[in-house]
Amino acid sequence: MNRRTRTLLLAVLAAMPVVAGAVDLDAFLKKDSFNDIKISPGGDYFAATVPLEDRTALVIMQRSDNAVTGHFVMGQNTHVSEFEWVNPERVVISVAEKMGALAAPRPTGDLYAINADGTDAEILVGQSVKSDNRGSRIQAKKLEQVAAWLVDDLPNDDKYVLIGVSPFTADPYTQVDRIDVYTGRRQQMARAPVRNAVFLTDNEGKVRFAAGADTDNRQQVFYRDGKGSEWVLIHASGDSGLEWWPIGFSADNDTAYFQVDQPRGPDSIIAFDIASRTESTVLRDDVADPARILYRRGLHEPVGAVYFDGIRKTAFFDDASPEARLYRSLEAAFGDVPVLITSHTADGNTALVHTWSDRSPGDFYLFDIAAKKAEHLLSRRAWFDPELMSAMRPIKVQARDGLELHGYLTTPNGSSGRNLPMVVMPHGGPFGVQDAWGFDSDVQMLAQAGYAVLQLNFRGSGGYGNAFESAGAREWGGKMQDDLTDATRWAISEGIAARDRICIYGGSYGGYAALMGAAREPDLYQCAVGTVGVYDLPTMHTDGDIQRRGSGETYLREWIGERNSLAAVSPNRMADRIKVPVFLAAGGEDERAPIAHTQMMERALRKAGVPVEALYFANEGHGFYLEKNRREYYTRLLAFFSRHLGGGTPASDAGAAAGTE
Repeated sequence: MNRRTRTLLLAVLAAMPVVAGAVDLDAFLKKDSFNDIKISPGGDYFAATVPLEDRTALVIMQRSDNAVTGHFVMGQNTHVSEFEWVNPERVVISVAEKMGALAAPRPTGDLYAINADGTDAEILVGQSVKSDNRGSRIQAKKLEQVAAWLVDDLPNDDKYVLIGVSPFTADPYTQVDRIDVYTGRRQQMARAPVRNAVFLTDNEGKVRFAAGADTDNRQQVFYRDGKGSEWVLIHASGDSGLEWWPIGFSADNDTAYFQVDQPRGPDSIIAFDIASRTESTVLRDDVADPARILYRRGLHEPVGAVYFDGIRKTAFFDDASPEARLYRSLEAAFGDVPVLITSHTADGNTALVHTWSDRSPGDFYLFDIAAKKAEHLLSRRAWFDPELMSAMRPIKVQARDGLELHGYLTTPNGSSGRNLPMVVMPHGGPFGVQDAWGFDSDVQMLAQAGYAVLQLNFRGSGGYGNAFESAGAREWGGKMQDDLTDATRWAISEGIAARDRICIYGGSYGGYAALMGAAREPDLYQCAVGTVGVYDLPTMHTDGDIQRRGSGETYLREWIGERNSLAAVSPNRMADRIKVPVFLAAGGEDERAPIAHTQMMERALRKAGVPVEALYFANEGHGFYLEKNRREYYTRLLAFFSRHLGGGTPASDAGAAAGTE
């Protein structure tokens, strides 16, 4: 489609009323071509993660011709979660498990390494040293029940890196080892003085900070000098709950930087003078926490941060710094869309640049820094035309108690944005999780079906400071739910949502919020959808994977509530208040929200005479991987919404899998 034809088409669409149409489900079911990509220090190779049906592989390509020279892939539900070039020819790989598409990756603790040409694949450390059976040339290691993660890739050392090592015990004490990336031989460099610790090294690769928490979940931060002396406590969160997270050092290692909770408002970034123990604020946004720290190339020196105050933006300690000037140049060149430098060559001449938007899943470019010239490398989903996708608009809503809430509204491309059927979509988590501006497949699918989509970062969400997140503690079914109600009513009052055509839909915590919304506000929503949700809160204290360690038990008590107080905010015990049709879906292998929650919810609804449709996949976990299952789920989801809101259904399956109620 040429530019003139596309412009004419968009003008015609803008002049037409939105009519529920067919959804191109195949386009949304298709996996990304790849997730992340990084250039090697020498600039000769790319390493990229490639999503498969139920696992994620690593592929290494030669830059000169994009020929695949090596690959790494493991078993079902196992994903390459992190990877780093540790020298010009070798990649270190962290592996994680995800028992379902909505589950947070859970590191297995295994570290592997592979050469750029695919040779010398090696498990370096981890629990799988005795059981690896991939049929490769991976050498056997001694049996150790430990988990490991990369702490410092030691840019000036091609043979060694620093890793964190943790025994497989509840709330462990961790340590830092130096490890040979070819043989796996290790030497202990430091041991944490507090449980569950993470570490920070300086620019010489010396371990200087350890931050962790005991079973009470109260953070402690310890410091030691570069000579490896005894640890000294420099911060404890105590009853305030305010935490300091070490993020880097100045080039001379005399100043440390922290991301610091504040009593009110968003986190700040402070400079901490190590000699005098004095601090000063170097960066703070009016609304949002730092979402990502930006560093000087080749150093652990932070220079700025990425923020999501509505649309993503960058801010720098010094606007005249080379990094700030480079980012401003890139942002201008790419039309003010978000830009992130993901990796550099060691000589600093070439950068790999990631761009994305609310309408685009993302593109990667090679950028010649001296020539200021960008060359397109790859698109995550080239089959989507950004100009035909729907825009996501940042919104602000005032809660009934005066708290300012932030979120996003997506309206169908070409619509007037008025009097639309709407889907309210609360995120999962809920604590510390944030809906952010960018391409969201579910949102775009619903918009293509003709729906406005409302996403709200209700209190308890991450990204807006400690006080905002803490305001959600013990508010399941309470003020967090009120926030969603207030945002829905705001959309009605603004003329965006048709009052009698609104449904609420979510996964995990969002599934809980959807059913609680239907129970607490029986006249506000016309239907509700809960996917892999938790519906009986007392059960969270006895079943699932959270309560298995002391810190998890503390979390449940402090953030969800005491077991004997939760029946009153459990939607399966409020089914008689629900007056609208419900669609439930769950996986039989789900550990985070066991399938029993959905079965209890379904039974309670049927007993109360509520129309309910349930879909179970015995071979899925916390979210659905398999293409056939995802196709059935989304076909039935769209059919359910169509019956109650009037939107579109899949083009290839229109009228199929309508379900029963």
